[in-house]
Amino acid sequence: MTTAHRASGEARPGGRTARTRQAVLAAVFEELGHGGPAALSMEKVAQRSGVHLATLYRRWRCAEGLVCDLLNWLSADVPLPDTGTLPGDLRALARSIGTFYADERMRSLIEAVVSAAARDPQAATALRDFFGERLVLAGEMVVRAVERGELPPDTDPEKVMAALGAPFYYRILIARGPVDTALAESTATAVWVSARAGAYRRTESHNGAPHDGR
Repeated sequence: MTTAHRASGEARPGGRTARTRQAVLAAVFEELGHGGPAALSMEKVAQRSGVHLATLYRRWRCAEGLVCDLLNWLSADVPLPDTGTLPGDLRALARSIGTFYADERMRSLIEAVVSAAARDPQAATALRDFFGERLVLAGEMVVRAVERGELPPDTDPEKVMAALGAPFYYRILIARGPVDTALAESTATAVWVSARAGAYRRTESHNGAPHDGR
């Protein structure tokens, strides 16, 4: 995720800066579990992490920067499957997403990031970049499926992956219901059937050039 909220120590994954980032983001995660996004503050994170408050402001600027960086950090643990079939890949990824958001702190995190994006332009950019990059990465599953002949050749990978993620965020942010195995299974099945039927084909702009529909 290339934004102003990226921690400055990411380029040194084994050094002191990386350890500082890990301590700070772990403290943010704990704070979200303790008081939720509304109670999160730079001062509480500094106290819990043992990192000087000035360092937090220099590297992350604000609490919004912290939660955006935490989302990026934790999402790296969601693997992108390669089972050999798209139905298998969709089911595996949906289950991983469901497991990711089964933790109440993860739900608080995405709520905090969406709330931050509504208030802060840089946080909005961070959120948009994060999901854009995840869609492109996960879209490789669809590219492989097209190459295997499982889907129509003009299937749009990003549309497929957006359809897979949408029910989870609706459940968390709008319906505020549980994220469970049943949701993962039904979502994966619905996306597979729709993709096979050509529901996520690329569209064209008025000048005939490919257009992704966004």
